[in-house]
Amino acid sequence: MERVTLLPSAALSDGWIDAQYLPEGKDKYYIRNMQVKAPEEGWRHLNSDEIERLVKNNNTASSWDTVWVTDSFEPRMIKDNKFYGTVRIGRVSGGALQYHDLRLPVGITNSSIHSCDIGDDCAIHDVHYLSHYIIGDHCMLFNIQEMDTTDHAKFGNGIVKDGEPEEVRVKIQIMNETGVRSVMPFDGMIPADAYLWGKYVDDRLLQQRLADITQRTVDHHRGYYGMIGERCVIKNSSIIKDVKIGSDCYIKGASKLKNITINSSCSEPSQIGENVILVNGIVGYGCRIFYSCTAVKFILGNNSNLKYGARLIDSIMGDNSTISCCEVLNNLIFPAHEQHHNNSFLIASVIMGQSNMAAGATVGSNHNSRTNDGEIVAGRGFWPGLCSSVKHSSRFACYTLLAKGDFPAELDIPLPFSLVNNNVTDNCLEIIPAYWWLYNMYALARNSWKYKTRDKRITKVQNIEFDTFAPDTMSEVLRARKLLEVWVGKACCDDVHADECLLQKKGRQLLCGDRKAVDILTVLGEGVERSRRPVHILKVYDAYHAYGDMLIHYAMSSLLAKEDNASALKGVDARRTVLPDEAWVNMGGQLMPEYEVDCLRADIRDGRLDSWEDIHKRYDEIWNRYTVDKWYHAYACLCTVLDAEVMTPELWLQALAHEERIQRRIAEQVYVSRKKDHDNPFRACTCRNEEELQAVFGSVDDNSFVRQMREECCHNLEIIDRLRAMVTV
Repeated sequence: MERVTLLPSAALSDGWIDAQYLPEGKDKYYIRNMQVKAPEEGWRHLNSDEIERLVKNNNTASSWDTVWVTDSFEPRMIKDNKFYGTVRIGRVSGGALQYHDLRLPVGITNSSIHSCDIGDDCAIHDVHYLSHYIIGDHCMLFNIQEMDTTDHAKFGNGIVKDGEPEEVRVKIQIMNETGVRSVMPFDGMIPADAYLWGKYVDDRLLQQRLADITQRTVDHHRGYYGMIGERCVIKNSSIIKDVKIGSDCYIKGASKLKNITINSSCSEPSQIGENVILVNGIVGYGCRIFYSCTAVKFILGNNSNLKYGARLIDSIMGDNSTISCCEVLNNLIFPAHEQHHNNSFLIASVIMGQSNMAAGATVGSNHNSRTNDGEIVAGRGFWPGLCSSVKHSSRFACYTLLAKGDFPAELDIPLPFSLVNNNVTDNCLEIIPAYWWLYNMYALARNSWKYKTRDKRITKVQNIEFDTFAPDTMSEVLRARKLLEVWVGKACCDDVHADECLLQKKGRQLLCGDRKAVDILTVLGEGVERSRRPVHILKVYDAYHAYGDMLIHYAMSSLLAKEDNASALKGVDARRTVLPDEAWVNMGGQLMPEYEVDCLRADIRDGRLDSWEDIHKRYDEIWNRYTVDKWYHAYACLCTVLDAEVMTPELWLQALAHEERIQRRIAEQVYVSRKKDHDNPFRACTCRNEEELQAVFGSVDDNSFVRQMREECCHNLEIIDRLRAMVTV
């Protein structure tokens, strides 16, 4: 137990690094002197006149010999301070600094300064304890209770310093409450890194190599000072300890910031607001954290937000995400996640981004079983609806929408773009596959657009696939089509022991024939819910053909987007052809073929990738090949849905004609699905008259996204006409 100890007064200026942790021939300030850039004119001692002026201004020092200044130092601006240890002060030339409505004179007043470097023309006032910080030029520090750095500061990185026991290492317990998937955070960690580390826990050598790499990523020597970048404003805050802050950061009214890095820059400034508590974490560039939020053992991705009392604990959240009000524990969240409501709760999950947690949604009930080791995995576009609850352990395909209600049993939903409903009246689970494509095209089409539009990152380390139709979703669509074929085959077969291949063939025949033969069947899903009640698959015929349209649209939209789309009509190099159902891995928002992930892991194990910089370069190399890999996957999907080995001119014409119909349908259904809201008669009940109704809601035809989709449709139809003319039968 730590106790208050009486020390000699010299400890105020001399105590910093224990001699046993200093490299031979180094003093306690050797790292500090590497961190700070000396002024061009160099440092100098105070002259006697300057000391006299400082003393008259009610300043004291443990020794004036350890206070260093530049030739541009003006002692009149230094009043009512206490200086301890080696303090170096840059230019003090008078004038004032202003940020918004805060205006402070340049200088230092009413503060206690311990062994700090202070940049040019800073305004430091009423900082009651400022110790072991390097402060950049033109910073404003006002009314701060405690701001200090320890000799073993790690600034949120999951390392141990010289002489520290392993028990002090900070780890983030993602994906699982038990800590078995824990990762060691570091400045620059992205969701891809966390997923690589947390997912492949059975790869023991990989785990050890990642731990070793991370420990080497940050220097283990003691003695690093806290850093405050240029033009930072910190005011009315209580405790700031072991914190590194980038330039242009704005902190107001923070309650406690401890052992963190806040990345910030002139182009991507971060902001920390009132009553915020941040402990043991990394804040990305361009982040906003306001209104009594708490984050402990965390990583917050670039251009992300915590607002209105949100609690982020033992979790990693990707870029372009926002969490408000709610509680988030033990999660790995990929980019573009939205969670805005006070009564939503997320625990022990992998949420693969572009997701939305509605009000009252509870994903993961704690301690379902005998221990708290349950997990949830949800693909891109996961959306648990109002007041829905999900039980560990469950898995959801991409773009699964949960209807309002409690889901009492574990779920494994293999059908992407589906609506899942717990029918309490009939005591069954109901699933409408391809629901988004069939009934809400506006939301589906807008999805990719809105996430691309909201991507305001300048620092883009995590590569992100924003397109709804991509290898991960389309691979799931292919598997879903096969499942529907099998389930339809079983629904019309009396032989419960029939071969699955025969069932699939029978189901495909029915689904490709007259819909009446399918509509009369009761199609049941298998292995979907851990219960004895039935799982009804609804709208099977429509869903099956919707999936087919999705696959064609995926392939043809990839073709339309290619710069050399005309040459692509000639075929695909057989050497590059991939299997349509080839496994793809969502690595933190970046999609990779599984074999690429296997090669990545092998190269880390073997030492060919020996740093996080090397690993990130590999991500980028894979990303640079992604456009080509995606096209070949799309081509393979097209061949599959058209039941062809290669695309012939006749098939290209068929596919172009099909895509033309799809393009027209998308534009039409975007309009129709949006018009449903406008035609809702209950909208009018909140308005006094038609004029108010129009002023509030406008018209469908004036909707900017509806107009945009019509324009895109016209543009794509022109490309289709051009390509059709190039096809030689």
